[in-house]
Amino acid sequence: MKVFKGFDSLEEIPNPVLTIGTFDGVHLGHQKIIEQLNEEAARVGGESVLFTFYPHPRMILYPDSHGLKLIQTQVEKIDKLRRMGLQNVIIHPFSKEFSRLSAIEFVRDYLVNRLHVKKLVIGYDHQFGKNREGTLQFLKDVSDTYDFQVTEIAAQEIDEVNISSTKIRKAIEEGEMELASSYLGEPFEFFGKVVEGQAIGRDLGYPTANIDIESGIKLIPKSGVYAANVLLPNGAVKEGMMNIGVRPSVGIAQNDTCIEVHILDFEGNLYGEHVTVQLLRRFRSEMKFDSLFELKEQIQQDERDIRSYFSVKL
Repeated sequence: MKVFKGFDSLEEIPNPVLTIGTFDGVHLGHQKIIEQLNEEAARVGGESVLFTFYPHPRMILYPDSHGLKLIQTQVEKIDKLRRMGLQNVIIHPFSKEFSRLSAIEFVRDYLVNRLHVKKLVIGYDHQFGKNREGTLQFLKDVSDTYDFQVTEIAAQEIDEVNISSTKIRKAIEEGEMELASSYLGEPFEFFGKVVEGQAIGRDLGYPTANIDIESGIKLIPKSGVYAANVLLPNGAVKEGMMNIGVRPSVGIAQNDTCIEVHILDFEGNLYGEHVTVQLLRRFRSEMKFDSLFELKEQIQQDERDIRSYFSVKL
């Protein structure tokens, strides 16, 4: 898959078959669109293209009130799009100036004159451009003028999935990871760098990998203890128990949320490495303990519960 940051580095794409959207999460509804996009591209001897934006439009249009956290970082989104078989993604910088483009200016100046689009694959309810005037009907009306075809993703194909990025964010915020996974088609995940922490877990016999997700806009699930899969740099997948929270016990509380995972039956040094952690199920809320002894007892119980979840014997 080729990734273009705006149009300055854009290469010629043969017979582009294109869709438009933010595609946060690349959930099952998005996947239906990409699947049809790939099929249409193969049918006309062209290549599939997603025209997306960064930052998220709401962050630019409502800088003081958007309150938006994203299901995926750019790295995570690109990885998932690649696994979906998409051939090209154009990440266009979203700005207030860009938001003022009319639908006809966007189609003419970007899709036709620069991309030479041959076909658009669009969901029945998609809207774009100034005042959201770029509807499916608008595209059909101008398609003959600009010599491209429009393929509609029918309402029943998208609505039968009954998914939205808003629903997924709500599930993640409430710690309902299994529900979020059912919408995403795979577990919600963090991709980040392993950094040094305070070594408290190591002192308790449970060393943890502290994950720096390197993004201030990534959605963080509800605090608590989770069963997780950890994808190591060498390709191995290990089970783990993850803690998300401020660690309120025995005077070690902090203001920033800490994301740390104890990898079951693992020995090694991951400092400086990047790992992917998939959250599978939330087991309990974060708790405050009056002593390290009580904390360790609870961690031991967490380990038993999570090993049972993974059907791994102690």
